[in-house]
Amino acid sequence: MPAFGILGAQWGDEGKGKIVDFLAEQATMVVRFSGGNNAGHTVINNKGEFKLHLVPSGVFWQHVTPVIAAGVVVDLAQLIEEIDALEERGVDTQRLVLSDHAHVVMPYHVQLDHLEEQARGNNAIGTTGRGIGPAYVDKAARVGIRTGDLLDEAYFAQRLEPVVAQKNALLTKVYGAEPIDEAAIYKQALEYGARLRRYVGSAEQVVGQALRHGERVVLEGAQGAMLDLDHGTYPYVTSSSPMIGGALTGAGVGPHQIAGAVGVFKAYSTRVGGGPMVTELDDEVGNEIRERAWEYGTTTGRPRRVGWFDGVAARYSAQVNGFTSCVLTRLDVLDGISPVRLCVAYELDGKRLEDFPSVLSVLERCEPVWEDLPGWTNPTAGATRFAQLPEEAKGFILRLQQVIGTPIDMISTGPKREETIVVRQIVS
Repeated sequence: MPAFGILGAQWGDEGKGKIVDFLAEQATMVVRFSGGNNAGHTVINNKGEFKLHLVPSGVFWQHVTPVIAAGVVVDLAQLIEEIDALEERGVDTQRLVLSDHAHVVMPYHVQLDHLEEQARGNNAIGTTGRGIGPAYVDKAARVGIRTGDLLDEAYFAQRLEPVVAQKNALLTKVYGAEPIDEAAIYKQALEYGARLRRYVGSAEQVVGQALRHGERVVLEGAQGAMLDLDHGTYPYVTSSSPMIGGALTGAGVGPHQIAGAVGVFKAYSTRVGGGPMVTELDDEVGNEIRERAWEYGTTTGRPRRVGWFDGVAARYSAQVNGFTSCVLTRLDVLDGISPVRLCVAYELDGKRLEDFPSVLSVLERCEPVWEDLPGWTNPTAGATRFAQLPEEAKGFILRLQQVIGTPIDMISTGPKREETIVVRQIVS
């Protein structure tokens, strides 16, 4: 019963969309298990370039069933827009399954997201403003609305009424904002529900049946492990679990059904929003990497913070996820840059730290311990075999593998499917 988790191993934006799309050729199902439309995946194939926010990256393969599982929070308007855009470009979305357990991002979630972020002032987390955090708050508080609720008008009305009363009290008395119109929200949500009804079903049963039949299932993560609610750089984290544990609960599969946990690392580091980033570059090298790789958010367009590869964070990510394999992306971005720096430890008050600090105030005071590796002048872009890489690039990859403590079995050398080096088969 082989399921493979494809997980962001840093702070998100590692290029998981391309990797999932590539591996989906060998699978029959791709399951998005967490997050919402605050995350974006870019896929480039023979139909062009696509920016996905909710629809799983496996949608481009005719033999793959794309599933949005219970762990995802769904902005219905965004999902409908995404489906329509895919259909207009000749991508068949009829196989899509949307879990009836998935929670809905309601308009008041988006409004509260903006108001709460503004109220934080200088302590703002740097959310995308898409309402994801407030939707997960309501989920945990047991006042959330699920997609299945929208298919029963009377039950939905019963669920919505006390929630709107609560949100209006919060909006008007705490934030001094205008109250929301319950009737308008009810009507709009029912319309969205009717539009998506054909896709809504028991995703858990669909996934479980595929696994019982021995089919290969790819579990697609959003964001990265360092943004995990429990194990990330709290409070500068997301509101769900993008790690392997989140894959189990979000997709509704058991631990014995997971054949592998694959961590996707970028050859350098990026981060969006606030929070400590020990290897951050505030210089021309950082700007060059950002512009070369066009490190701007798929969802927000915000410039990403850029830094060298953080080996301490990488080891921690590998530990808490139990990675069985790693993928390295964006290697080609470092072509022509020398030296290439790698953070192998932290220094705090003159002491060397090998392990990632769990206390934010400690992490904020850490300085990187660098290891400089020679760069390469011959390009890696477009390489499809490890032997084609310059010796310096090979050395960099092998050193990263040692630092992470997990084999790097795949290397992305460009955005297209074919621009990939497979060292060892990951999905088998």
